[in-house]
Amino acid sequence: MNFFAADAQIEQLGQEVLAATWAKFPILGQNQVAMTWIVYDSPVIVNTGGALTPDVFWQHPVRGFSYRGVERIYPASIVKIFYLVAAHEWLDKGMTQDTPELERALRDMIVESSNDATSLVVDILSGTTSGPELPSAPFETWKYQRNIINRYYQSLNWLELEGINVCQKTWGDGPYGRDRIFYGQMFENRNMLTTNATARLLHSIVGGVAVSSTRSQLMMKLLQRSTNPENLPQDVEENQVTGFLGGGLPTDANLWSKAGWTSQVRHDAAYIEVPGIQPYLLVVFTEGKESAQNREILPFISQQVLEAMKTI
Repeated sequence: MNFFAADAQIEQLGQEVLAATWAKFPILGQNQVAMTWIVYDSPVIVNTGGALTPDVFWQHPVRGFSYRGVERIYPASIVKIFYLVAAHEWLDKGMTQDTPELERALRDMIVESSNDATSLVVDILSGTTSGPELPSAPFETWKYQRNIINRYYQSLNWLELEGINVCQKTWGDGPYGRDRIFYGQMFENRNMLTTNATARLLHSIVGGVAVSSTRSQLMMKLLQRSTNPENLPQDVEENQVTGFLGGGLPTDANLWSKAGWTSQVRHDAAYIEVPGIQPYLLVVFTEGKESAQNREILPFISQQVLEAMKTI
């Protein structure tokens, strides 16, 4: 059973959003998009500063819509949200120590989507390092350690996390050495996520119950973004707002998000507050080279969902 309840109204609106998207962007196949959309009815139980206990929070029903929400898709930098939560879990439990370099890496991993920063975070989480190929026995130990992040998420016993894979670093050119061998000959061990899994983890952060209320608020600070073009960096290839879900929002919207992109995928996961309407959470994954290079699809979906929210 999903963490959100299916709802006829939101189901119809979600289908209308997708139909409008396919009509405008025929390059996007029906099997090249996945979407999870959560609506927060009053009383709103998220972004409360951690006012609710986990027991109360998880018992509170939320309505939602999912299209291909259980399909395993390469997540690109969306996986960095999972590494952020894991890092705070490790810090909270004393499994690693807070240092200026870890703080800098966590910030750059989320705010700038730095792959180099992510590399350090994964090293710290797993107690492993990248490098040349290893002999068989040490490599087995290395692989076991690298999978500690997967074991943590499976220990949560969330239905949405079944089948995900979060054990690989993110790369510019790609993995080499022991990391390349770990991927598998056909890259069968690469990271894989679903929009439902991503939505539930983001839901827990926004709800203030990811690790602890204090740590959830620290994560929220890193995820917060401006929707005002004047405030966005202009000297980077992607600023995680323009061309993503934030690109379809008004400038007075409040946005917390993490985007992911490669030449083959374009994704975003966002919690959104717009004055005058209920808050909502939206995760959209798109696949395919043409779709990934199109910077209008995700903002269009975001605009359509925003218009739909005005009718709820």
